[in-house]
Amino acid sequence: MTLSGNQYTITAGGYRATVTEQGATLRELTHEGHPLVLGFAEDEVVSGAAGQILAPWPNRIAHGTYVFEGVEQRTPITEPDRDCAIHGLVRWEPWTVTAQGDASVTLTHRLLGRPGYPYRLDLSVTYTLDARTGLTVRLGAANTGTRNAPYGQSSHPYLTVGLPLDECTVTFGATHYQPVNERLIPSGAPVPVAGTPYDLSSGGVFGDRVIDTAYTGLEFAERRAWVGLSGGGRTVGLWADDAHPWLQLYTADHLAGRPRTGLAAEPMTCPPNAFNTGVDLITLKPGDAFASSWGIISL
Repeated sequence: MTLSGNQYTITAGGYRATVTEQGATLRELTHEGHPLVLGFAEDEVVSGAAGQILAPWPNRIAHGTYVFEGVEQRTPITEPDRDCAIHGLVRWEPWTVTAQGDASVTLTHRLLGRPGYPYRLDLSVTYTLDARTGLTVRLGAANTGTRNAPYGQSSHPYLTVGLPLDECTVTFGATHYQPVNERLIPSGAPVPVAGTPYDLSSGGVFGDRVIDTAYTGLEFAERRAWVGLSGGGRTVGLWADDAHPWLQLYTADHLAGRPRTGLAAEPMTCPPNAFNTGVDLITLKPGDAFASSWGIISL
């Protein structure tokens, strides 16, 4: 038994992915033996949320406190240095495999009510590989409780082509970025990226830019927004469907042992602190379900 529980490996064409029981985490994804994401070893505890599922909220809740439908809730503080609750409640929990084939695996988790989040959700994620289109991830939630529940979801892969980010090119189209304070909580309305270091539309050399930023106004083509990372003759692309009006990029400057070796690209259904601002926050009524998709491909 590994530190992250059972391991589930799927393959298709030149693609290979491994998903863990703990958090339904994408532990590795390769194409023809080349890593497409920063992975971690079977006997290693994942750092920097690499490959984890973020639900029932992505990013942060300021002070771990929010008001929903007139009732104040207090969640555990999981990022003490910034006095925030970060990345939801399920990334360290065991998930159960409900279906598995050579190229696909589905895991589920029942999130029961608890202090700070007194709602009941059934979560599911399906990882599917295709020799032509690479990895597709479908993540969903259903409210199986008796009351309305606030909800948001994301995933946290780090794209890599095996080179430092400073030597790579990044291509990503979005019109606005979200300014934040020192605790990485939104400090005002989204700001146009034009003329700022956050503008990545030209696909130039990334250089020494430091980014830990949520973007919106994503450029969708055929209902997909794309992030491309290129270097050394290789390109990896991440797409997100239009259920994600936000996408966080993070240059991993402080990732233990691997600073600036991968670019976190996190498709998000809502921005940081949405449980307090209400921006793009999903309200799941009893019986409601929600799903979104994203994927990674070697280009």
